[in-house]
Amino acid sequence: MTLQDAPAPAQQSTVLVVDDTPANLTLLAQVLKPDYRVLLAVNGAKALEICRRQAPDLIVLDIMMPGMDGYEVCRQLKADPDTRRVPVIFLTALARPEDETAGFDAGGADFIHKPFNPATVLARVRTHLQLKLAEDHLLRHNHQLSGELEARRLEVERLRDTTLFVMVGLAEFRDADTGNHIQRTQEYVRTLARWIADQPGAPAELTDEAIDELAKAAPLHDIGKVAIPDGILLKPGKLSADEWRVMKTHAEQGADLLQRAIDRLGDDAGLMLTFGKQIARHHHEKWDGSGYPDGLAAEAIPLAARLMAVADVYDALISVRPYKRPMSHDEALAFIRDGSGSHFDPRVVQALNACEDAVKAIAARWAD
Repeated sequence: MTLQDAPAPAQQSTVLVVDDTPANLTLLAQVLKPDYRVLLAVNGAKALEICRRQAPDLIVLDIMMPGMDGYEVCRQLKADPDTRRVPVIFLTALARPEDETAGFDAGGADFIHKPFNPATVLARVRTHLQLKLAEDHLLRHNHQLSGELEARRLEVERLRDTTLFVMVGLAEFRDADTGNHIQRTQEYVRTLARWIADQPGAPAELTDEAIDELAKAAPLHDIGKVAIPDGILLKPGKLSADEWRVMKTHAEQGADLLQRAIDRLGDDAGLMLTFGKQIARHHHEKWDGSGYPDGLAAEAIPLAARLMAVADVYDALISVRPYKRPMSHDEALAFIRDGSGSHFDPRVVQALNACEDAVKAIAARWAD
């Protein structure tokens, strides 16, 4: 955008003139008043007082003044968020290069040397006000764009969360025996991840945003079961070896389904679907490498999946199923402790131990 493209000011611009010589103030007021609203200050302290009440659009500032020189006045203006962007034009009899350098270092925008030409003052003031107006216009435009981008982000997030709700709903519809399993495991994962994130040496990936996205992704862990035939998924008894082989494919089926969603959304997919894919494919992996589908071991298993493994097994153990009785909390906890270092990540088991009361509260709140 050029200066000519900038919008005209909505009202007359205000120029503050600061000089300890009354004759200079009078002359500058005569030069500027036909075009601008002019405020006058005879020293730096008075200038700062005026600016604190309401920042002017531009300041013409003498350097050599008693008490507080122009350099210090400018530094204080630039240190204050309310006046930081007000252009300051130094008006001075000082003409050495180092004097100008000091002025620019203090935050000044320009120099006019005394004795001054009124036409020069008007031209410099007009130019810097136009620059300020253009800058203000750009800032407002950028703020508007930021608002539009945020609205777009929220729209994508709502679409994503709605899609998640539908996908999880499909899985729940296929397997009605799971009850509130999805809600409980989501909160277990959030709790365990938060505890790990608060410990010394926590993984850098466990930011607040990541933990929130992890919790949102947790309900996708069994999304692949939508691809499992009813005769296997809903069978009340123990599965045969062939049926079990089919059942285990839900991990890969779920990951493939989520990868298609990631491919479709591209850059808008976000962390949630990425975590969801990791969880869906790898939450049946075991710390010792004996799990499925890929036989990953230890930290080769994504952290999201290691968290889900503990949350999923704990909840399955304490829940009623057609083929088993529910365990008590203590029994389930003992089972998982016994699997630390073989089935489960020891650090996640440590988190479960530390968060035992919170986990019990979640189980009670969302009981079937």
